[in-house]
Amino acid sequence: MRTIRRIFVHCTGGSQSQTVQGLLRYFRVEKHWKNPGYHYVVTADGNVTQLLDESKVSNGVKGYNSTSINIAWMGGLNGKDNRTEEQRKALANLLRLLRKRYPKAEILGHRDISPDTNHNGIVDPWERIKACPCFDAKIEYKDI
Repeated sequence: MRTIRRIFVHCTGGSQSQTVQGLLRYFRVEKHWKNPGYHYVVTADGNVTQLLDESKVSNGVKGYNSTSINIAWMGGLNGKDNRTEEQRKALANLLRLLRKRYPKAEILGHRDISPDTNHNGIVDPWERIKACPCFDAKIEYKDI
């Protein structure tokens, strides 16, 4: 059993019309990954698809994967938070479920592990390695 310390929220960085099969093909063919980048993905209609069992390590955040669950919403093209209402609801519900399973896990956006290069105590937007998930997951999900 893995010890889960973080639940990372991601966006796929593509179109909301992207398919789950297309996303899996991207991980397998273009990235040459054995396991996908996420455990779960949420499509524009709010459907949640599990891509990988939680007992397995996904490829979501380099250096953190062994102790993380990675979930993504389909979209975020050009760094825009274009989640549908269905995606917002499904993400929150999924996070509530995961929080029950992993009550000590911190909910973060992928961008939140970027280094604080100027050491001012916050990760400024210009310091972010990625914009993903295109919104502040720490604030949005602080009450979950």
